[in-house]
Order: sequence, then C-alpha cells, then structure tokens
Amino acid sequence: MDKFIVSARKYRPQNFNTVVGQSHITTTLKNAINNNKLAHAFLFCGPRGVGKTTCARILAKTINCENKTPDGEACNTCNSCVSFDHGNSFNINELDAASNNGVDAIKDLIEQVRFQPQAGRYKVYIVDEVHMLTSHAFNAFLKTLEEPPAHAIFILATTEKHKILPTILSRCQIFDFKRITTNDTVTQLESITEKENIQAEKAALHVIAQKSEGCLRDALSILDKIVSFTGGNLTYQNTLEHLNILDEDYFFRFIEHLTQQQLPDALLLHDEINQKGFEGDTLLDGFAEFIRNILVCKDERALKLLDVAIDFKPKYLQIANKVETGWLIATLNLISECAISYKVVRNKKLHIELLLIKLSYLSQAIQLSVNENGLEKKKITEQNKVLSFKSLPIIEAVEVVSKKIVASPTKTNSEAKLIIQEPKPIIAAPKTVVEKNQPEKISNKLGSLASIKNRVILEQQKLNSSKPITPELLQEAWGLFIDRLSADNNHSSATNFKFAELRAIDANNFDIVAESVIQQKFIESERAALITHMQQFFENRFLKYNVLLEEKETFTEQPEVQKNTKERFSLLASKYPLLKDLKEKLNLDLEI
Repeated sequence: MDKFIVSARKYRPQNFNTVVGQSHITTTLKNAINNNKLAHAFLFCGPRGVGKTTCARILAKTINCENKTPDGEACNTCNSCVSFDHGNSFNINELDAASNNGVDAIKDLIEQVRFQPQAGRYKVYIVDEVHMLTSHAFNAFLKTLEEPPAHAIFILATTEKHKILPTILSRCQIFDFKRITTNDTVTQLESITEKENIQAEKAALHVIAQKSEGCLRDALSILDKIVSFTGGNLTYQNTLEHLNILDEDYFFRFIEHLTQQQLPDALLLHDEINQKGFEGDTLLDGFAEFIRNILVCKDERALKLLDVAIDFKPKYLQIANKVETGWLIATLNLISECAISYKVVRNKKLHIELLLIKLSYLSQAIQLSVNENGLEKKKITEQNKVLSFKSLPIIEAVEVVSKKIVASPTKTNSEAKLIIQEPKPIIAAPKTVVEKNQPEKISNKLGSLASIKNRVILEQQKLNSSKPITPELLQEAWGLFIDRLSADNNHSSATNFKFAELRAIDANNFDIVAESVIQQKFIESERAALITHMQQFFENRFLKYNVLLEEKETFTEQPEVQKNTKERFSLLASKYPLLKDLKEKLNLDLEI
C-alpha cells in the first residue's frame, strides 16, 4: 500500500510556470535570473497558502540549475535540480523562525554564511515566518543582511509584514503576494481532479474555492476531505453538506415568499433549515450575502463582482429585475440589526422568526417613489394626518352681575359689552356663583395666583419662625449629625467632623473651619446630607454654609546635637566633681 500524500504537497509547483495566480511575481523573478540582476535579499509577504515558500524554493532551485531553459526555468534534470527535488541539496538552507527565533539561531546562520557552496553558484537561505524573530535577533541579522558574501542570497517569507523592523525592510527587495482568485482556484482544482480521476461538478469546486477565501492550500485540503467523504464523486449537494453551507436555493425561496407576503411558507422554510442543524447566524450571514449579490446585479457594470457559480447567475439577474432596490436595502438593514443582537438574545429561533415577520410585511410599511433625486423611500406612517378637533366659539362678552357671571357667545362683528349692575348695600360680601358654561380658564388663573400668594406667605412665616443661629444651637445640631454618621458606621467622617470649628455669620449663614485638606474633603463629601440636616434643625430652608481651610502652623523641634565623649564627660564632671578625681586616681582614658 502506497503512502498517501496530500494534494497540497503532491501538486506543489516545481517551476515558475506552474505557480497559480502570481504571474506578476514569477515574471519578475525569471527576468531577474535571465538578466543576471538578482538581489541579495528578498522579502515575500502575503496571506497564507498563496505560494510564498514555494516561490522561494523554486527561485533557489533555478539560480543553481546547470542547464536553465531559455525562458528562465529550471531543467529538473541536472545534478543540482535532482538533489533539490530529493531534499538533499547542500546549497539550500531553510530556517523556521517560528521555532528558532532567538539570537543563537541567527548567529548559527551567520556562521554558515561564511562557507562557500560545495556545488553550484549560490547558497540560498530561506527564513520562513521571519516576523517571529525577536528584536535582538533582527539586530544581529542586520549587518549580514546588508553586506552578505557574493555567494549568499537570503529569502525571507512572512504573513505579517507590519511586524518586521523598517531596517530589515529597507535591506530587502519586497514582493507582495495576492490572494488567488476564485476562477484560478477552480481551474487548478479541475486540473487536479482530472489527474486523480475524480468526478466533480464545477459548482462543487466553486463552493470549495469560495470557502478557501483565496488560499489554494486550504482549497486542496478541503478537496481531500470531501473526496474521502464522498468516495471520489463530488456533487454540489454533498459538498454543501460537508462544508455546512446553506444552499442558495433556500434564499431564492425565502425572497419569493417574503416579497409575496407568504409568511407561513417563510416560517416553515426556516423550520426546515433549523431541523437540518444550521445555526441562525449562518442563515443571517448567508442571507445578507445573498441580498448583496442581488444588489450587485442591479447594474451591469458591477456584474464582475458577482462571485457565484455560473449556474446561479441567471437566477440572480431574474430576481434583481423583479425586486425593488428600496425593499432590498431595507431588508439588508433589518438583517444587519438582527445579526448584531443575535448573540445576546435567549430565544434565537424566535428572534429569526420575528425578522421574517417584519420582512413579510415590509412592503406595507414603506412606499417607494421616483423623483428628481432618484428613488425615494418613505414610511407610510409619515402620511397619516394629525388628529383634528372641532373649533369652539370665541367668547366675546362677559356680563358681570351681583350674584352670577354670564358668558354669552356673540358674532365676531359685534362689540364686546361689559354690563355692571351695582349691588345692594349689604354687610356680608355677596357670593359669586359660576355657571357650568363659563370657561375654566379664568378660574384656573385666579386659583393659581392665589396659591402662589399663599405659598409666599407660608414661606415668609416659616422664615420668621426659624431658629436663630447661635453657637450653642450650632454645636447641638453638629453633634446630632456626628451621631448620625457614627450610627451609619461612617467613623472616618465622624472623626473629622469632631475636630472642625463652627462660626456663626448671620441668621442664614455659618462657616465650617477645617484644619487640613483631608478634613475639608471629608466635610465636603457629606454636603448634601449636612445641608438638609441643618435646614431641618433650624427650620430655615435658606440656611447655607461655607467650608474654609485654615491650616495651623506646625513647629518642628530642632534635633539634639550629638555630643562626643569628652563633652559628655565634662558635662557630668561639672555636676559630679568626684567623678573627675576618680578618673585621675585610676588613670583612666576616655574612648573617642
């Protein structure tokens, strides 16, 4: 049984002509080889799986080939090419910077550069994933990369060009690899399936190319998996099943049901998709891309942006001619909002069903019209008229009588008349009776003025009955507030409040004097509660206070000067004369 080799290795290009989708790079390298204008350092950068390392190996193989073809390709028959194909060439050294990213690995590489090639013209050093090198390794590599020996060529490959130091970039000839197009990927997959005698539908290969997102290595890996899954017979349906991709036919059916307001059919179709195990986010992403493709088909100039299988293009064009642009844009907006909130909702199936309900009745919520500025979308609710009320007759004359006020409507052309009848002289004031047909506007105004007047009188009475601010009452109110702080377990504030000083200014103002900034901040932190407490205690809502900072001067004692041994003995001898006699009799010396 032969050992299985994956397609990504088995069909790796062996010369420049077989490299897929990078003709702008392969042509430049072949011309440089033919004209003998090779740089000493190359940097290949681009996405994964697009041929960076493959082109580096082909370049290393071609420049050492003994019998190059006229178009600059390797012959694949000389000793150098054969040894390279078998992996035992001494002129090519590959270093994986992802696992050898330290200074020691670069120093070993620099030591090898000094030796001449055993056979061939150049020694090529390929450093893959070069962005993984540390900054110290880059710095150690700078001098050798700038001025290498004539026989040394460096090829650096990376997927993250922005992580490489500018000093390295300035020393290399940079080649930017691009993503492989879907058509190029499909062509390569067709070639491989023919060589392997695999039955594959072109629509299935197109789905694989879309799934790989421009990475040919990923496309070949997917192809190997599906071949094993299907037994060598790739169809559109089993490819969708294996890759967990929703069939585009579902979206064609969705848009038909939604535009015709067939809500039950749309809900049943969603349930069918849900029963197959597809998550709601997969449905939302696919539906958004489907609406985008329809919008692309609205203009013939944008048809080249339609990246779908050839079999589906007529269907997209047919739907684009039937569905209005405003409806598509509104649908895309609702799908985007639903996708944003999908992750946080609990009932995800209900969330999708609510979206389908909105889309089913979307045509009843908006109206499309064409004007000079183009297509205009207007909500139907904006056309509703404001609720109108029947106008009331204008009151032109008011008759004031001693016992009643009569309001009578008159014509607009008649003049207003005020008729006042003198009341009979009586001791008690006459009561005024207002009939029901009198407008409430007059009484409301009179009542509001009276209430304001009463509030002003009450406030004045409260102000007159408030307690005067005296030092004794201030201390009493202050102590009550400190007890309140202690009861709330706010002992830090209570301690700072105890050491504050109070000064009465006038009937409505007093000052709080703080000894330090910390104490001032503690008092300010309780401002809202303190002002409420003080106003309630003094029954004066106009009471205010200010917090003043008066730091007391602190005097630091001068440190005592350290005295030496002689000075201390003289001080003791002056107090105790016998101590001096004892020193002389015993012939003692003082230690310094």
